[in-house]
Amino acid sequence: MRSNDTIDDTQPQPGDLELEERHALRRVVGLSTELEDVIEVENRSLRIEQVVLVGVWTSGTQLDADNSLHELRQLAETAGAVVLEGVTQRRGRPDPATYIGRGKANELGEIVASTGADTVICDGELAPGQLRQLEDVIKVKVIDRTALILDIFAQHASSREGKAQVELAQLSYLLPRLRGWGDSLSRQAGGRAGGAGGGVGLRGPGETKLEVDRRRINTRMAKLRRQLAQFATARDVKRDRRRTRKVPSVAIAGYTNAGKSSLLNRLTGAGVLVENALFATLDPKIRQARTPDGRHFTLSDTVGFVRHLPHQLVEAFRSTLDEVADADLILHVVDGSHPDPAQQISAVREVLADIEAQDIPELVVINKTDTSDETVLTGLRTQEPSVVEVSARTGAGIPQLVEALSTALPRLDSEITVEVPYHRGDLVSRAYEEGEVLELEYTGTGANLRARVPEVLATELQEVAQPVG
Repeated sequence: MRSNDTIDDTQPQPGDLELEERHALRRVVGLSTELEDVIEVENRSLRIEQVVLVGVWTSGTQLDADNSLHELRQLAETAGAVVLEGVTQRRGRPDPATYIGRGKANELGEIVASTGADTVICDGELAPGQLRQLEDVIKVKVIDRTALILDIFAQHASSREGKAQVELAQLSYLLPRLRGWGDSLSRQAGGRAGGAGGGVGLRGPGETKLEVDRRRINTRMAKLRRQLAQFATARDVKRDRRRTRKVPSVAIAGYTNAGKSSLLNRLTGAGVLVENALFATLDPKIRQARTPDGRHFTLSDTVGFVRHLPHQLVEAFRSTLDEVADADLILHVVDGSHPDPAQQISAVREVLADIEAQDIPELVVINKTDTSDETVLTGLRTQEPSVVEVSARTGAGIPQLVEALSTALPRLDSEITVEVPYHRGDLVSRAYEEGEVLELEYTGTGANLRARVPEVLATELQEVAQPVG
């Protein structure tokens, strides 16, 4: 298994170039990043600039509420916003009309006016009615946590599949929240011209602007689903090829910004983008690696999870998340420097359950131990007895992680001992590439080979080679 010690630091890595490109395209204040198809059908443009954060605390402790709002601040800053103020409110449940109640909404309006904010971000998913009524009170744009996360995904998506997944998630979110011109432009009166809502030029058939928008969105969503099905088919072909060769797969999963990409780079020298930001990685990166005893396996870096990950994203990224669901082992990376990593572990396992990956063997890795609080680490050791502690930045603990990976990976079942003729040296080479060579001795008639190999290769070896008794 390769480490970063073998990488030429003088040459720019692919991830460095991608990060440089991303920073060169930062959000310009006053401009929005919606997809064109969205802005055509949605009158509420999503411009995140000077923001005030607001959260409703319904359960847990005040510390839990503060940590949640700190995470919302990180999300807002990742999206390009400047956070001016943050407030929380203790309620039994969110107000069904304005999320925080009419009186608190008026107080929030005063805070917005005094700070000069132009956007309020709520730490939860609001119903369309809640968004409209809260906006009517505070007189500035209101978005919720789901819209914020979708905006970040739209900024970070780079591949065709990633962009299609994000657009599908955005349209799924926008569909019930459309704002049109209502019945004022309806041409569906029908019946007599003098009837209610009727009149000259208003007899049906016809559609309202809102209905046209809904139809266009549904048509676009159907097209996106067909595109994603094609991507999923191509991904399944590659996955089936790996299964045929019996190459074990390891999926790196965990909370966003836990250091998954850094760990992938440290283990394989992949050179993928690393950024201290939430949801820096959206497109899965799959790299080959080898255990110290010579066994091949694949490592896949997947999209980070987050507390209350929008269900639209889970559905849209279903084919990508299948890399986790079909893995032989999940490398669950935990941010040891976070004040409440236990809550992050719980959130990740909720998503794993949603994609039916809860029964896959899991190896918990605590990352960023070089900046972690010892009290937090002690609590994690108690909660997760078999953890491996590493620092992807410094390389500390990586040898122990490699050993734990080697132990946890499933071993190839077929162990054979055969004499391979010299003219079939290609099979010996494949044994090194696809399996684990335990012993090799050259004789006058061929090569005596003892190895653990995939069943397909074992069958080929047995067909052309002589058994060694």
